[in-house]
Amino acid sequence: MPAGFENKKSKTKTSLTPFIDSFEITTQFQEYFTQIKDPRVERTRYHLLTDIITIAILAVIAGASGWEDIEEYGISKQEWLKKFLQLPLGIPSPDTFRRVFERINPKEFEQCFRQWVQSLVEKLGIEVVAIDGVKVAKLSPAATRRL
Repeated sequence: MPAGFENKKSKTKTSLTPFIDSFEITTQFQEYFTQIKDPRVERTRYHLLTDIITIAILAVIAGASGWEDIEEYGISKQEWLKKFLQLPLGIPSPDTFRRVFERINPKEFEQCFRQWVQSLVEKLGIEVVAIDGVKVAKLSPAATRRL
């Protein structure tokens, strides 16, 4: 063995990020977004508001840039989405996504979204840092010490 190196067992864990159960994330997500008042008329509610919001957020995270992209994402991931969404009438149309997001209160949505993201930040032990206007997550010193 080269000089200066000792044969010691590594104390480093294999996982670099804390683990959160996907069921827990889904449940918490729906808890936060059920706080948004549904602006639709009762007789026109074919899709659950939380289903619409969930699909839209996941699609945007995956790179969707329009209502048609969001619908396409939902259709392509429908079997997976059925595991945690109700989807009583399948995936909403692009017009449904547009109409819902035009009518929901943006301040309510922002507040719920911020609370949800903050809960993830706390559970994962990360901090969000803005670099040139882009928010980047990094492990906090406390989370790093736990690893």
